[in-house]
Amino acid sequence: MRAIALANQKGGVGKTTTCINLAACLTALDQRVLLIDLDPQANATSGLGVAKAQGESLYEVLLGEARIADCIRPTAYTDLHIIPSEVDLAGAEIDVARSDNYLHRVNDTLADLKRDNPYDFVFIDCPPSLGILTMNAMAAADGVLVPIQSEYYALEGLSVIVDLIEKIRRSGGNSRLRLEGIVMTMYDRRTNLSLQVAKEVRRHFAEHLFETIIPRTVRLSEAPSHGLPILDYDPEGAGARAYTKLAEEFLARERSFASEAPPAV
Repeated sequence: MRAIALANQKGGVGKTTTCINLAACLTALDQRVLLIDLDPQANATSGLGVAKAQGESLYEVLLGEARIADCIRPTAYTDLHIIPSEVDLAGAEIDVARSDNYLHRVNDTLADLKRDNPYDFVFIDCPPSLGILTMNAMAAADGVLVPIQSEYYALEGLSVIVDLIEKIRRSGGNSRLRLEGIVMTMYDRRTNLSLQVAKEVRRHFAEHLFETIIPRTVRLSEAPSHGLPILDYDPEGAGARAYTKLAEEFLARERSFASEAPPAV
């Protein structure tokens, strides 16, 4: 079982959209996936058509007051489960910081799952910040997947994430953590800006950049409001094709990683 944190301290970059749709596409490729919604905004929860309910999040588990298995909920996909989020999860930023071993609370909660191995992948949808919850996700993850929008500030934010991954590794917070990859999202091939940003990201991070680029489409923007992954909402559209291709590329990388020692970021 591999744990992957999807993180970017900037909001509105397609992080949750990528988390939902990559997870759904992986189940179509016979993978078992658990999605942990660690963002108090709970967009991944509603985006999969799961109702938000008070007390149904990782909050109590992080405080040692509940078991992770009791928080797992089904989705419309047989092999895709979710631990929902709720607005009260925002309180974990304070409460977890006060607890012992505060940086490894998420890692501790995943211990039972790793032992029982019911999933191939655990995706952790992080808040758009570098607070306690995101740091916990990185301390628990095997890799960090970074979606970035094709815009001017993309490289600046990406550099911050890459530096943070390296600091967590070197400090002993999580020695196995690696940059899983970078996904370009909301790409509009009609604009010079998208072309220039993609060129710069490729120049600096070619080894980590996924070849698959997620286009900006109306259907991808509409799907969350219907509580559906793009595979169900618009299965023949450009968004579904892109995320299916990304899932295939992601799996190919995972198989390659399995035979390698983790490289430096």
